[in-house]
Amino acid sequence: MGSELKYLTGFNNHFESEALVAALPHGQNSPQKPPFGLYAEQLSGSAFTALRHENQKTWFYRIRPSVLHEAFSPFKQDLWRTGPFIDEVPNPNQMRWDPIIPPKKPMDFVDGVMTIAGNGAAAHNMGCAAHVYFMNKPMTDRFFYNSDGELLFVPRQGEVVFRTECGVLSVKPGEIAVIPRGMKFQAGPSGDAAEGYLCENYGSNFRLPGLGPIGANGLANPRHFLTPVAAYEDKTSKFKLVTKFQGRFWEAEIDHSPLDVVAWAGNYVPYKYDLSLFNTINTVSFDHPDPSIFTVLTSPTQTPGLANVDFVIFPSRWMVAENTFRPPYYHRNYMSEFMGLIYGQYDAKPDGFAPGGMSLHNAMSAHGPDADAFKKGTEAELNPHYYEKTLAFMFESNQVFIPTSFAMSTPSRQKDYLGSWRGLKSHFDPKKR
Repeated sequence: MGSELKYLTGFNNHFESEALVAALPHGQNSPQKPPFGLYAEQLSGSAFTALRHENQKTWFYRIRPSVLHEAFSPFKQDLWRTGPFIDEVPNPNQMRWDPIIPPKKPMDFVDGVMTIAGNGAAAHNMGCAAHVYFMNKPMTDRFFYNSDGELLFVPRQGEVVFRTECGVLSVKPGEIAVIPRGMKFQAGPSGDAAEGYLCENYGSNFRLPGLGPIGANGLANPRHFLTPVAAYEDKTSKFKLVTKFQGRFWEAEIDHSPLDVVAWAGNYVPYKYDLSLFNTINTVSFDHPDPSIFTVLTSPTQTPGLANVDFVIFPSRWMVAENTFRPPYYHRNYMSEFMGLIYGQYDAKPDGFAPGGMSLHNAMSAHGPDADAFKKGTEAELNPHYYEKTLAFMFESNQVFIPTSFAMSTPSRQKDYLGSWRGLKSHFDPKKR
């Protein structure tokens, strides 16, 4: 294997790495005889005819080509569901879940994914799914790739080590990792167990949002994104190659590790990002800005300004707005919001929304601060205040999230979430300004 060291990257640029000196061909991508007797193979993350600045692909120089495996056979993973989501009807009710209790039985990443809600359809390359994941053992004898979409990991507890075709990434709570569609990998906890949230993006690949009037600086900086360096393993044994294909799971026998890439070059690679490096933009005068200013990554649609899914965070930050209701305002949104809490306390719902919990507010469903948060927001002295040691996030989509049967029936679902607003009383007095 090569080193686990990472190097800095930007987006949509060309990067290259080699675990053996001179393993990477120069001058052409597919020479008649690649160095060291390797095979040249391209992994395409976009259509061949995509615009140059949107074209994504990586050339692998590997010990064996990816086609070397036996036939795939189906197997079941009943709790990892895929769009179209038809088990339940679209639901306008506001929903919230307590943290789901991790299963006690041994399970690796593939077995430990549970879908909470989703939208769109993998077959149409649109929409996304929101999952939770649990893992208490590594993927020692099997490898996985997802044919349906890219995977955005949001760890909550425990560090996860990803061994990919491009190399190794270690990701802990407070960081995120993205594994591209079709990229083979293994995932496992660095300790006894790990858990977190997972967004499966069926649509266009995640990228940085435009900055517009913000200018050249702010939000996530491209140079803070890290990719692995080339690292290969040349070993043979009885392994399983697992894929998720159009919502169903398939496995094939393979007699060698597919993580045998000695060198690679391209821009379709796994990456990680430390969320503490996000440059938060906020108001320094009055009014609470829209949550779009907290967007880390976006999967755009063909309609300018309309996202298939945005990944948005609410990190530690200063609040200084004057004469302003500082908690998130009451609103009904065109977009649908799936939210989670990594650590700390969320200012709009200080009680009932615990780390590991989730909420779902679909399009045009009213939501906002609970009664206690409203009282504090209207009575607090508006001195500069630092929201410390908090990190919440949101998967925000232009399509309605449909919850799964598992999510609707789990004991973790709060049956009376609406009760958090019942304490909101009328303060209207037409005689009082």
